Parts: sequence; structure tokens; C-alpha cells
Amino acid sequence: MVAAIALSPWNALLATIPLLSVIFLAVAAITGEVKPIVLVLAGAETRSLSTSAPFVLTLIAVGGLGLAIVVQVVASLADDILVRRGLVKSLFNTAQYALSVLAAGTVFSLLTGTPMFGEPTEVTLGHIGAVLVAGIAMVVVNWFLVAVVVSLASGQPLKIVLRTDARHSFVTNLVLLSVAGIAAEVASDGLAVLSLLAAPVVAAHLFSAAAARHAHEAAHDSLTGLGNRGQLDQEITRTLRNSQASEGHGPGLVLLDLDHFKDFNDTLGHPVGDMILRQVAQRLLGAMPEHGSVHRLGGDEFAVVVPGGLEESRQVARNLLAALDAPIQIEGLELLVRASAGVAVAPMHGTDGETLMKNSDIALYHAKLERDRISTYSPEYDVNTVERLQLLADLRAALDTEQLSVVYQPQVDLNTRRTVAVEALVRWDHPTRGSVAPDDFIPLAENSGLIFPVTAFVLERALAQMAKWREDGFRVRVAVNLSARHLSDVGLAQQIYEALARHKVPASALVLEVTETGILSDTVRADMVIRAVRGIGVEIAIDDYGTGNASLSYLKRLQIDELKVDRSFVSNIGSDHHDLIIVRSTIALALALDLRVVAEGIEDDATAQSLAQLGRVIGQGYHLGLPAAPDEIRARLESERRSASTGPAAGR
Repeated sequence: MVAAIALSPWNALLATIPLLSVIFLAVAAITGEVKPIVLVLAGAETRSLSTSAPFVLTLIAVGGLGLAIVVQVVASLADDILVRRGLVKSLFNTAQYALSVLAAGTVFSLLTGTPMFGEPTEVTLGHIGAVLVAGIAMVVVNWFLVAVVVSLASGQPLKIVLRTDARHSFVTNLVLLSVAGIAAEVASDGLAVLSLLAAPVVAAHLFSAAAARHAHEAAHDSLTGLGNRGQLDQEITRTLRNSQASEGHGPGLVLLDLDHFKDFNDTLGHPVGDMILRQVAQRLLGAMPEHGSVHRLGGDEFAVVVPGGLEESRQVARNLLAALDAPIQIEGLELLVRASAGVAVAPMHGTDGETLMKNSDIALYHAKLERDRISTYSPEYDVNTVERLQLLADLRAALDTEQLSVVYQPQVDLNTRRTVAVEALVRWDHPTRGSVAPDDFIPLAENSGLIFPVTAFVLERALAQMAKWREDGFRVRVAVNLSARHLSDVGLAQQIYEALARHKVPASALVLEVTETGILSDTVRADMVIRAVRGIGVEIAIDDYGTGNASLSYLKRLQIDELKVDRSFVSNIGSDHHDLIIVRSTIALALALDLRVVAEGIEDDATAQSLAQLGRVIGQGYHLGLPAAPDEIRARLESERRSASTGPAAGR
């Protein structure tokens, strides 16, 4: 570059060149560099293409090689400054352009017989071919230099980079270079004629901008601005091709699905749901790996393409979920949005996009079902997925064909040994499988939304049975379990109120059991729902206390009536001193807060007696009574009533 500038006869050039035409060409070259054409590639991928080349090429013919290099360097530096490129990259750009223009000047000089650094000669029609060949030389040198750097930086084979760039830009460059041939011929005719050549370049800009805009709309989600499913398919195909060519691992595909997003939509409305999705999209973009891409597949499902193997993909999945840890602030509400992730990585989990999508979706299904949050695909999941999908379909049918039933487990006052309450438990008698364990179908119901009709069924049966027992003079409470999803339903209190009125059961006879995890998943909304439920007189119990993120703060803040100490602590108090300390402290705390205490998992009389010594404790467990049909519970209550009435007489 320095040599070309030093060897150019500047005094002679300034005396002979068409000054206005040269100024026009210089301005057009600089403008073409800072305002490139946007090329739309396959899958709506875009790439910029500078339009400075035809004007710089014309300057070689009409203004000399040194002037052309100076203009190209100024154009390149202007673009670097505008986009704030680093020094090293800016130096490379300057050098690459200088070499490209030097190559074009050399070819033009050889073909026309003019000196490389001499005074420019008049351009005739016979020179147009030389201009075009020189332009091709300029494009080829630039193309090769850039491809080498891209290959070194990305690890892709050079021939793949060369082939990709050639396919995308050569035709457009040839069209632009044809403008250079005409411009070189008419430059001596003055600025007015030369300016007419701006029209095709401007038209190229307008058409490319419109094409890029339409391509972006076709390949991106209108709500979040993320790439859509079509762009995801293209990105997977591209990264698979590059990985296979370099014999590397990957890419990885991470699918994410927001947990219980439907509850947000149903209770807070779709506008709030849309705001949640936009904020989630921004957080995922912030956690996206370098050279990765984030896509929204529709609804509350997102996908991230990871340029790496299994460990990189799992780490990205952890980062993405961690990005959602902080509450989302919307219209004064703090919403805890959680997600589950499924991971599949090429080539171990698939060598094409369709297989990777299928297997990552299976892994996501497994993560939601097992509540693992992150699950990596395993071939064994295929069988489990089919079986569970069939079980889910059967559960839907079971709700309509009365395959479900309700049994009741007694809760006993450990001091009087009388039944004071029962817990309603759902059972499923499958026509071909037989008895299906609740642990097998309750998680399915919770993740599919079927938990709402299942709980409604249990509540209806329990209240109907409670009404019968009360007619017979038995005043016991009935406890019904709620899932975390119920604590997002602001209409829950009204539904329960209507059910109580329908069966003419007092609200004080019903206890709703919720888990710590359910409360802490969205404390603001859970607090609101619990307060509404207690407002109609229904009592609230914390189930499995101590197994989740146990927090004394919510015991103080939330309005609850009962604490159920988990069986994992209760069953070992006779053999594990630490468990005894935990249970004793928990009971003392609950009683001090004026809460009712239920100890679960009592399997022997020694445990029952030990708990009775700790205060007014209610016990539940197989030793005190197995889950039983309504008639058996009635018989038990009747027996206890007879014992109570004959006890004093027997004593006299």
C-alpha cells in the first residue's frame, strides 16, 4: 500500500484526471463500503456485500492504482470506525483490500500495456474487457484472503469456506463489476453521465433490503424476534455439515419448555404471557454460547443450537436454566418462571436434524416427567415415552369411564387414639394393567394438565362421602391434595366454594394439602390463592414438610393451619437420634405457632407412643390404619363411637 502510494505520479495525476468524476467515484466507493448490500442466503441467513468494488475498479482505470488504493483504504477505515472493529481486524481489512486492489491494478496494467504507476490513459471500449478481468482478479484475491482467515478461526476446511462464499457472492459481484466497465468508459464524459450508473446500485440496495426484511420476517418469531423453526432446521443442517466436514463432535441441541406456562396465561391473561415470553427470550439470548443460536418453536418451547459436544451442551443447558432463576418483573408482579431442558448431541444421538429434534424432544419429555429439569437423551427413553404416552391416553379415558376411585387413610389423635380426619387418596384400577400406582400416573397428570380433572374428581367424591358421614353423626375432617399448578389458579377458591355448597359440607371440614415446592415455585401467587381459599373457611396444610426448601419465613407469612411432618423423618426417630431431634423441634415450633401437627409414616406402636409424648400430635401411617374404602372407614368410626359410649360404663 505504501509502495503504491509512493510510486504514483500525483502531480501528473491531479493535472489529467477528470476531477469531478473521480470525486464522485470516491464518494460512491466509501458509501458502498459503509452501506453494503445485504444478501439473503438459504434459510434467511444474511451476509453483507460491499458495493465499493465497481467504483474502486473504475478508479484504477481513470485515476491510477495509487489513487484507487487510497480511496479503498479510506472506505475500509471509515467502515471499521463506524462499526467499532478492533485494531487487528481493521489492519487485516486494510491489508486485504490493498492487496486486492493491487492485484486488479497489476492485471489491468498487463492486459492494457499501461504502466502500473504511470499516468492514466484514456479508457476506450477496448479496455472494458481488461477492466472486467481486473475486477475478477480483485474479487478472487479478496475472496481467498477472507476464506483463509475464516477457515483458521472456525476450524472449517478451506475448500468448504471457499465453496460457500463463491456460491453466495460471485454472481452478485459479477453484476456489480459490469457497472465498473461502463463507468470507466463514460467517466470522461462528465459527472452527469457517470451519475446515471448510480441507479442500478441503488436499485440493488433497495431490492436487497426488501428481500432481507421479508426473509427476516419469514425466519423469525414476530413476538420475541428469535429465529423460528424453519431457521432452526437450517442452522442444524449447517452446523451438522460443518461438524462432519471437520470430523468433530456436535452440534448439540437443547430444547426448553417453560413449566406450567399455561397457568400464567390462564390466570394473568395472554398479554402478560406474551411479556413473559419476551423476557424469557432476552434471558436466553444473554446465556447463549458464542456461535450458538436461540429459536422459539412456538408456544412456550425454545431451542438452542450449541457448537460443541455433550459436556458443552449440558453446560449450556445449565446456564440457560440458571438465567431464569431471578423472578420476572411484570406489572408489579414477581413471577418465578422455571423450565425443563432436553439435550441431544450429534453424532451419538443422531446424525441428521430430524433425529436430533426427535431425541431432544424425548429427553425434554423425560425431564418434565421425572422433574430432573435437565435430561440427556438415552435410547431407553424411547420405550418409556411410548408406554407413558399410552398411559396418559388411558388416564384420559379413565376419567370418563369411572376407573378411578377414592380411598381414605385415617389420621388419628395419638393421645386418644380416635380418628379425627381422613386423607382422600385416588386409586386407578386399569382394565388390563390392574392397579396402577399413584407414583406412575400422578406425575403424568401434573405435567399434562390432567391433574385438574383428577383433583376435581377426588374433591367431588370426598365431599360427597363427607356429607354422608356427617348425616350419620361423624364429625371428621377430610384432606385433599393439591398440586403446584393449583396454586397458580386464582379461580380455585370459587370452585371449592361451589363444591362445598353443592354437597352442603362446612368449609371447616375440608383441609387442602399443598407442598413446600408448590408454594415456593411462585410465592406471590401461592400466597394470593391460599389467602382466598382460607377466606372461605377452608384449612391449609403443608404436606411433606422438611423435604423441600424448608423455610420458616413462609410459615410466618402464609396463613396455614396444619403442618405434616414427612415420613422420611418420622419413621426413623426410634433409631436415628438426628431425626428425633428434627421431629421434636418441628413439632415444638408448629405447636408454638398454634398449628395442628400431623406426623406421617408411623409404622409401629413405639413410634406412635414417642410422638404422643411430644405434645398434641395427630398420626398417620400403616400402623394406625391403611387406606380403606368408605364403608370400612364408616365401620371404624362407628366402632370408635361405640367404644367411647361404653368406655365409662365399663369403668364403673
